[in-house]
Amino acid sequence: MFECNKKWPRKLKRGCIAVVRHTVCYDGTMNRKKPIKIASTERASLPRRQEWKTIFFLLGIVLFLFSGAAGLRLFLTSQQHTQIGGPYTLVNGHGQTITQAAFEGHYTLLYFGYTHCVDVCPLTLATVSAALDELGKRGQNIIPVFISVDPERDTPAVLQEYVERFSPHIVGLTGSESQLQPVMKAFHVSARRHAPNGSGYLVDHSSLLYLMDGHNHLVGMIPVDASAHQIASELRRLLLSS
Repeated sequence: MFECNKKWPRKLKRGCIAVVRHTVCYDGTMNRKKPIKIASTERASLPRRQEWKTIFFLLGIVLFLFSGAAGLRLFLTSQQHTQIGGPYTLVNGHGQTITQAAFEGHYTLLYFGYTHCVDVCPLTLATVSAALDELGKRGQNIIPVFISVDPERDTPAVLQEYVERFSPHIVGLTGSESQLQPVMKAFHVSARRHAPNGSGYLVDHSSLLYLMDGHNHLVGMIPVDASAHQIASELRRLLLSS
């Protein structure tokens, strides 16, 4: 027969309490047996709770970012028809006066740039041409329009020669400073000229593609850093939703 003397000390650790029970037993001759240590499961459960809290916290951040992006897109979609776009009167590559009415019944894909642009503008025009080719017949109803933000150098003749390098379907539009400013303001386009140097000046400008419907109303905007396939897919989606 055994008699046991039970002791219950507590050990404190960071952020948790581990309860350990020491059981000291004696046999019939009162010889002390080896203590038996029984650890509580409480210590193991606390780290698991902390891991789940961390996982839920990270999931919350991901959901917040996705909902924020979706909310921003919804805001732009709901506001764009009244805040972006408007009528314009400019000059094409043949010196003819062109207004938005010239494209009535056709979608237009507008891009603002300039012919002396060294990278973004030529790449964008080439990508847009490839995207419209990928759309096939659907792409034939979209007229790409390149509007200059550098009227000082982009005369009608210069502009016409430039756009023909990429596609015969691109319409180049330019004009005087007074003609261009209202258009740039209507589309929220910014342009800032660098100080001239030995090779001429460069122009920093905002870069977006504006898809307008047959009544010159904004359907959607597409970033220019997308691939030709991505632009074609987005145009296809916008055409179906308009």
